[in-house]
Amino acid sequence: MFSEFIQLTIAGLAVGSIYALIALGFVLIYTSVNVVNFAQGDFAMIGAYFMVSLVVVLHLPWWLALLLAVAATGLVGALFQLLIFQPVRNRPRNFLPVMIATVGASVFLEQAFLLIYGPIPYQLPPIFKAESVAVLGVHVYPQYIVIIVVTAVMVALLNWFLERTKLGKQLQATAQDPDTARLMGIRVAWMAALTFAISTALGGLAGLLIAPVYTVTATMGSSIALKAFAAAIVGGFGSMKGAIVGGLGIGLIETYGATYISGSYRDAFPFIVLILFLIFRPYGLFGEKISQKV
Repeated sequence: MFSEFIQLTIAGLAVGSIYALIALGFVLIYTSVNVVNFAQGDFAMIGAYFMVSLVVVLHLPWWLALLLAVAATGLVGALFQLLIFQPVRNRPRNFLPVMIATVGASVFLEQAFLLIYGPIPYQLPPIFKAESVAVLGVHVYPQYIVIIVVTAVMVALLNWFLERTKLGKQLQATAQDPDTARLMGIRVAWMAALTFAISTALGGLAGLLIAPVYTVTATMGSSIALKAFAAAIVGGFGSMKGAIVGGLGIGLIETYGATYISGSYRDAFPFIVLILFLIFRPYGLFGEKISQKV
């Protein structure tokens, strides 16, 4: 019983790490340009397909393919900001055109990669060939450990970048007040492009990490993005800490619920939690309650 619980916990943390990475992407873009990128999940799909091309087709080493796939996905994100977000950001009531544009871009990306790679799912080989490794006396799938470790390292690097580097502080200043940042000489347009590149690179990393566990398809990003979006809301939309805690929590709840309650409702558990939070704590775990005087 205890060994099963440890296995489920590690699996839940691994899946939750994927949700956390994509939720971080949602939060970074939202805090930077005050919009929600509904195509965020599709960059997980793009990263997975890039990884398939580099590992399966070109036979590159896993570590090199990972770096190239993440960088390529970030580049696609920067182009996404330039071609999709930038032309509509200054429209009246700009949140609505941007939202519609990102939804349209999501559909376009799915159909484009479906046309390029076809409808047949791809299977990405894992980093380690072993079927299991011993952790705390129980055997778990090695890819789960890879996901957890890589996510922890990436979160630490992102926090160091934002808090300790000049460029990271410029990103935060732009997110807090773009007009003042522009007056201080910060290139706000470049900061927005960099934010999109970082957030989409995180999505690509999530996709290529989970690809050995699930099959790679053109629609894989949609279901992951919905749960990551729920995780961002549960954690408190706009909070990086909330995105991480919300993602891990949703992953654990989904895994425990599927095992101990019903596997048929696996996909429903995250949204049950989301509904409860929207009713009883709509600002999330780490969000700030906002009051308005009317």
